[in-house]
Amino acid sequence: MNNWVYAGFDETYKALGVGFDKIYYESQTYLKGKAKVEEGLEKGLFERHEDNSVWADLTDDGLDKKLLLRSDGTSVYMTQDIGTAEMRFNDYPIDKMIYVVGNEQNYHFQVLSILLDRLGFKWGRELVHFSYGMVELPNGKMKSREGTVVDADELVAQMIDDARQLSEDKVNKLTDITPEEKEQIARIVGMGALKYFILKVDARKNMLFNPEESIDFNGNTGPFIQYTHARIRSIMRKANEKGIFKADDKADVDKLNEAYVLNEKEIDLIQKMNDFSAAVEQAGKDYSPSGIANYCYELTKEFNQWYHDFSILNAESEGARLSRLVIARNVAKIIKNGMKLLGIEVPERM
Repeated sequence: MNNWVYAGFDETYKALGVGFDKIYYESQTYLKGKAKVEEGLEKGLFERHEDNSVWADLTDDGLDKKLLLRSDGTSVYMTQDIGTAEMRFNDYPIDKMIYVVGNEQNYHFQVLSILLDRLGFKWGRELVHFSYGMVELPNGKMKSREGTVVDADELVAQMIDDARQLSEDKVNKLTDITPEEKEQIARIVGMGALKYFILKVDARKNMLFNPEESIDFNGNTGPFIQYTHARIRSIMRKANEKGIFKADDKADVDKLNEAYVLNEKEIDLIQKMNDFSAAVEQAGKDYSPSGIANYCYELTKEFNQWYHDFSILNAESEGARLSRLVIARNVAKIIKNGMKLLGIEVPERM
């Protein structure tokens, strides 16, 4: 039964592009936790009650008393988390521990941080609980007990199917596309729509996930950004075919010495590109992927406004054309790198 369940988990995680360096099982961690609690008991950090149960008094920290071992000696979730933390500390050179768990566990991790600090883990007080909000559906909250849950595999399949249908209905059809590439594009766009729609919202907030809105090729969506990347790559291919510009050839960039005065929108676009590293750094400090997602959208939107006003391949001079090709190429590169940080692929064509 366990092997069957794990195989199912692996299939879902693979579809989402999620992987794990190491998996810790409670059956392996609870004994470590019990030993650590008993060690703390010997040091006077915890107290044993008359019924033989072990507790931590956290009233000095503004909290209450927390059960660590039941009267029969069995562990609780907190005990197991202490054991898991010790194993991670021994397995990896940890400076900081970030737990990504829903906001209903805020109190649990507040207590865990204090206990780890008491037990001598130098990063205990610095423990970070990345407390994310809940995802709601258009028809209400997802609640497992009421059966109003969305099966992850079904949602993934539905998003890919929606992307496939939308591509056939609204996007320019590629004449030289194989069935395999067509399916690959549908997968990339469907998964991009799903991931981006969730990641663009501050993870600490509750959010409403609307599948129909997420798959739109307009507005702040994954497909809008992906389509812009594909459009730029198409321009690069055409320039290469015409011998105008080799996308990865530095020699072409050297030709930019020809006098060309950048217009105001081009300067703004270059400045926006220059903000990428700062957006990534801030996202890291805030533990907020939404910062990268919204940066990618703002850059994409600014590029499209510029592209609407100024021709690239039919620019008024060679200097203008080369400059704009270099700008477009680097916008595509930043979009690809930014989306990759979010675990989202971008297609070469759509």
